[in-house]
Amino acid sequence: MIPSIKRNIRQLSQSPPHWLALSLATACIVLQYMGLSDLLRFERSLIDSGHWWLLLSGNFVHLGPNHLWMNLAGLALIVALVWNHFTASQWLVVILLSSVCVGVGLWLFNPEVIGYVGFSGTLHGLILAGTLADLRVYPKSAAVLLLLVVGKLFWEQYFGALPGSESVAGGRVVVDSHLYGAIAGAVFGLILLAWRLLGDHRRQLSQS
Repeated sequence: MIPSIKRNIRQLSQSPPHWLALSLATACIVLQYMGLSDLLRFERSLIDSGHWWLLLSGNFVHLGPNHLWMNLAGLALIVALVWNHFTASQWLVVILLSSVCVGVGLWLFNPEVIGYVGFSGTLHGLILAGTLADLRVYPKSAAVLLLLVVGKLFWEQYFGALPGSESVAGGRVVVDSHLYGAIAGAVFGLILLAWRLLGDHRRQLSQS
């Protein structure tokens, strides 16, 4: 019984991780339409008083339907482009790591941010991690995508949010959240890329 359960869990974690993306999207939709945004949002005063889970949960609630569906469209694009590079368990690590880094980064380095909601910071972590993994398989197209994402981050740091993004989202875009999520995703992606390249090198040596 126990070996069977362990085997099923292992197979699930190593399977194509589309179920994770679907579960994530469903969770965000449910939280939005149950009206839980105010309860789960990043709220500095509450975090300072010990509600640490808001550092994480604020990433999964949104300002409104437009904000939600804009981020889910971004998630769908990531799934289409790079989702097959990691297992479900690896993507889960990227999601949690990026989300926590967004929350902690805003709490530590952006005291002017009193409240925050949205999945966009985590999305930047996902696209950076996936694109770095893509470099090993499709180096040219991955390099173009990487330049686009990094260029977007530079634009936001120097010029602010992309034109039109705030009107679509229905509120101010906290661009530093994108930077923090991207850094977390890049760190994970670089570590895993180095590990896989080392594995490729070892296999080549063993075959020579």
